Amino acid sequence: MASSFLLFLLIFLSVSSFILLSESQKTSKPNRFILQLQKDPKTKLYVTNIYKRTPSQKVPFVVDLNGRLLWVTCEKSYRSSTYHAPRCHSTQCSRAGSHYCHICSTRDGPGCHNNTCGVMSMNPVTGLTAMSELAQDVLSIQSTQGSNPGPMVRVPQFLFTCAPSLLLQRGLPSTVQGVAGLGHSLISLPTQLTSHFSSAGFAPIFALCLAPKGVMFFGDSPYYMLPNVDITRPLSYTPLIISPQGEYYMEVKSIKINDKDVPIDTALLSINKQGVGGTKLSTINPYTILHHSIFKAVTQFFSKELSAIPQVKPVAPFGVCFKSKSIKNSRVGLEVPNIDLVLHDKHVMWRIYGANSIVEAAPGVSCLAFVDGGMDNNGASIIIGAYQMENNLVQFDKARSRLGFSSSLLFYKTSCNNFNFTAIP
Repeated sequence: MASSFLLFLLIFLSVSSFILLSESQKTSKPNRFILQLQKDPKTKLYVTNIYKRTPSQKVPFVVDLNGRLLWVTCEKSYRSSTYHAPRCHSTQCSRAGSHYCHICSTRDGPGCHNNTCGVMSMNPVTGLTAMSELAQDVLSIQSTQGSNPGPMVRVPQFLFTCAPSLLLQRGLPSTVQGVAGLGHSLISLPTQLTSHFSSAGFAPIFALCLAPKGVMFFGDSPYYMLPNVDITRPLSYTPLIISPQGEYYMEVKSIKINDKDVPIDTALLSINKQGVGGTKLSTINPYTILHHSIFKAVTQFFSKELSAIPQVKPVAPFGVCFKSKSIKNSRVGLEVPNIDLVLHDKHVMWRIYGANSIVEAAPGVSCLAFVDGGMDNNGASIIIGAYQMENNLVQFDKARSRLGFSSSLLFYKTSCNNFNFTAIP
């Protein structure tokens, strides 16, 4: 009798343990996510598809590294059973920094309700802004273990803005319906993911790996590219600087070409009390923009180091161009001078190889992929553009206030095109 009771108890405990384990696996939250990136050939901007609404619908967005929020147009075809517009002076409005009560004169619908929160949305290419309605709805994003896509995961009350369609009229790809901001704000995409999944150990980290078919990671490393390369292993780090506007900067101390110092006004490399100067990173600018005096010094020095290559008439927006056939291709880039951004420590440098410094601007014409930013002293002196970040892993680690960068992944026999998206469940 006793043995029968013990046997029953063992069976009961085994079944209970299995049920508890199964339930914990079902309710456990992932702590890493991915979005696939595609480069729009016309605008050179990066587009990602994000699933929103109920029923879930794939919506294309431009990725804006320094954008404060996610906005989407809602005027024509926004249908969702889970859409909600928070009331004026609510907690959600406070989180979005809104103290304006939105009033709408047309029929109620997504983007148009009275006594809701008004928030400014912006087209990051043109700078055009428009008052928009703060809203909540379901957002779904794909989980990952770092090497393959995993199940889709829901964020039930994701904050965004419903913006008027006039914001899409210029500068953005014709296919997109809004902009996904990654900047340092309480309602940006990375911040809301951190807030929602903090109990699962989600780290306030995201990383860009730009390429024609690239990938964006949310959460801590490792991140793997085919053929099974952990692309975080070659990362170097420098302090991550966040401006009062929530934009991402890094400290550049000097510039070298072919290991030789370029004579520039280093005062331009520091951010002054008015927030002017320094080096910002951007996915909206296709190519790196340099203050005129820095541009002049870099292009002259670069041309001198490449004096054996015949120059040709520049192709806008570039200032220095060469005959393509005179530039020899190598295994991992172009045989042109390396450009080093010397960072907070003289031993820490972001090296820009030929594959990221030379672009084919016209048939038979290759140009130095830097743009003259003029003498304007109202913003950053250097804006690192998307082309210089392509096939580089750039990690924004807000937990440790540091910026990780790999330099070209081509040296590691992989690229940002190589994430294994084929195993989508």
